[in-house]
Amino acid sequence: MRNILLVLALTAGHAFAADESGIRLKDGPGREIVEGNCVMCHSLDYIQMNSPFLDRKGWEAEVNKMIKTMGAPIGEEDARRIVDYLASRYGK
Repeated sequence: MRNILLVLALTAGHAFAADESGIRLKDGPGREIVEGNCVMCHSLDYIQMNSPFLDRKGWEAEVNKMIKTMGAPIGEEDARRIVDYLASRYGK
């Protein structure tokens, strides 16, 4: 358990330190919500990397996992808008 906490502590600031200036998400309704919420925990390139594999149901599962399992503080309305954006711009 202590090792897990150490790994989390060492990697927690990684997303904050990442240079996101080269990553530009596709324009569309909800992009700002995605950028504001998702980058708090991981790089935005995860969205582009996962887009070939995820449809609407896949994005719903990912967003729900981030909220329920990872503890992302995202409200229900923002979660819906995030899924709408990801499914319409990065869904397969």
